[in-house]
Amino acid sequence: MSTTAATLPGKSGVPAAKAAPKKDSPAKAAGLSAAPPRKKKKGPITFGAAVGVAGLTAFTRQLSTLVNAGMPIMRSLETLARQEKNLAFKNVIETLADTVRSGSNFSDGLLQHPKIFDRLYINMIKAGEAGGVLGTVLERLSKFMEKAQKIKGKVKSAMTYPVIIGMIAVVIVGALMVFVIPSFQGIFNDMLKGKPLPGLTAAVIAVSDFIQHRIVTTVLIVAGIAIAFRFFSRSKFGIRVIDWLLLRIPAFGPLFLKASIARFTRTLGTLLSSGVPILQALAIPRDTSGNIHVANALNFVHDRVKEGDNIAKPLNSTKVFPDIVGSMIEVGEETGALPDMLNRIADTYDDEVDNAVGSITSIIEPIMIVCMALVVGTIVIALFLPIIDIIKDLGSK
Repeated sequence: MSTTAATLPGKSGVPAAKAAPKKDSPAKAAGLSAAPPRKKKKGPITFGAAVGVAGLTAFTRQLSTLVNAGMPIMRSLETLARQEKNLAFKNVIETLADTVRSGSNFSDGLLQHPKIFDRLYINMIKAGEAGGVLGTVLERLSKFMEKAQKIKGKVKSAMTYPVIIGMIAVVIVGALMVFVIPSFQGIFNDMLKGKPLPGLTAAVIAVSDFIQHRIVTTVLIVAGIAIAFRFFSRSKFGIRVIDWLLLRIPAFGPLFLKASIARFTRTLGTLLSSGVPILQALAIPRDTSGNIHVANALNFVHDRVKEGDNIAKPLNSTKVFPDIVGSMIEVGEETGALPDMLNRIADTYDDEVDNAVGSITSIIEPIMIVCMALVVGTIVIALFLPIIDIIKDLGSK
């Protein structure tokens, strides 16, 4: 059995992090009776998560600093609650402090807020509590969240430019269709006196007439397409099709794949270095991959590792990840430095995402300009063709 397989939990299937007994609160450790929990304040009404990724990252970074400085977790939470400006998140932190004060673990309090703290966060905290290295785990977790937020922002920035340009193009074309073309249509009817319009001009005028006089129908068609796409994108077949396209779209496909590789290796490396068992560590990036085909590949790897195999061989056989990723993971397994190797892979692909975003941005700009020029140019040519015929008729007279 490989080095990786040797780290699997025992036959009972219970991870070591869960088998550890709960630690006593600071008051119990000092030989004092636990202070009665404060009466919980009724928090403000919130919809969804009470805090964004940036706020949660800042909270984790500050908590790691306080815990590493030697401050007990309960006092650290109380300190952060006092300075928190977000009232909803302030109430959450106070609830976490009350949980610790009552003698429970910090991770037990996190489990009460699944919309804010995901599986990755909770499992890493559990591993840190079990190993007595909560401060170190919090620091690793904050670094992981900062890098994940950074790479997510870069991918979003690559998508923002074409979306904005596309919206501007729609507004310009809509204005031409609704306001400009109808004015030219009246001129053509007066000047040509019943003569047929060129084919391109007739087609453009027909589209303009449909949009102008059937605005409700146009809106309903657009809304129907949007609703149909929404239902399609949420169906099992639609998810598979869209995720397949996302990985194979020219220019954007490699970007999404590199971002997925960086997220997977960063997550797995952080979990393993924090003491999370290998099977549990593989299940978390599988469930949070964001792409069904990547998730299926990781699920296959998870099942093979569960049977006693290593990570590299089944990862290569999925044909989703590049061979270099499997080769580097294999080296990490053979040398016993798998977490470090995974983090190096993540750093490498983070840099590649940076380069890909820059390249795509430089390519998208001229492509979008050309597309806008083609659309607007087609409309302009359609309007000038009848004018040429009018000039010819005047010249012949």
